Amino acid sequence: MSTLADFTPEAGSITMFSTVWCGYCKRLKLMLDKTGIPYTIVDIEETPGTEELVKAVNGGNAVVPTLVYPDGTTATNPSLNDVKAALGV
Repeated sequence: MSTLADFTPEAGSITMFSTVWCGYCKRLKLMLDKTGIPYTIVDIEETPGTEELVKAVNGGNAVVPTLVYPDGTTATNPSLNDVKAALGV
């Protein structure tokens, strides 16, 4: 069984739990690309066990984007400024 620790990114980057149809995810990806912040996408509909992880940190709801930061903390649908602040960028 997967844990959040399995998806904790390297310093300076994030892991984004996402789906292909999520508009908020697409928007955040575009902003991350423009800013140069590295990220790894994990599709919760394609990667077994990840929907359950997202639900565990979101009160039982499969809300995307849910991010994992290098310190192991998570954020749900954060703004680009929130991501920058969490990474110290």
